[in-house]
Amino acid sequence: MRVKAVVFDLDGTLVDSAPGLQVSLNRVLAREGRRPLALDAVKAMVGDGIRVLLERACAASGRPLGEAAMTDAVARFRAWYAEDSLRHTALYPGTREALERLTGQGVALGLCTNKPCDSTLPLLEGLCLARYFFAVFGGDSVPGIRKPDPGHVHAVLEALGASPGEAAMVGDSLNDVRAGQGAGLPVIAVTFGYAPVAADLGADRLIDHFDELAGALESLSAAG
Repeated sequence: MRVKAVVFDLDGTLVDSAPGLQVSLNRVLAREGRRPLALDAVKAMVGDGIRVLLERACAASGRPLGEAAMTDAVARFRAWYAEDSLRHTALYPGTREALERLTGQGVALGLCTNKPCDSTLPLLEGLCLARYFFAVFGGDSVPGIRKPDPGHVHAVLEALGASPGEAAMVGDSLNDVRAGQGAGLPVIAVTFGYAPVAADLGADRLIDHFDELAGALESLSAAG
């Protein structure tokens, strides 16, 4: 297999966004009279979209919110996160260099995240990452479909004009591994993301730094 396309996850893979999510989440919790959550607790809740993040946070800090209160909490979270997410989000070491290297080699790059598009696109623009991605699919891009549903990855591949047999996925969570492998892609998991033990995810390859991505992709090509 020659890797012609790579599909990336965002949070916990390309960027460390947990501090920004923590700030907005704790603002919501404070408004509800709840205790704040520590960063490690927030990291364990990330990966299934804003509403699920809020549901998990509310369950951890007290009782669940009613439907009307949850709808209001989601709207407030989105507004607060949009205000200052960039201030609290950082690229992981080697991210930009890895993306630059791949695009320079003619590899088509796509993004597959459960984060909604109205949060994803401004973040990519603000971090100067948007230019690397030919296709960006958020958790609300395909109605009713998001990771770990393989259909989410298939949608990105279709937009990239790539088949599963010539693509790979890079992520940090079980959702990424299940979605990627379910779509027929080998998955490279980063060990510096939000999964407690990346080795337990069942990925095809593990990398400790983006400097290792090129070698991992080459090994997949050789194995295919």
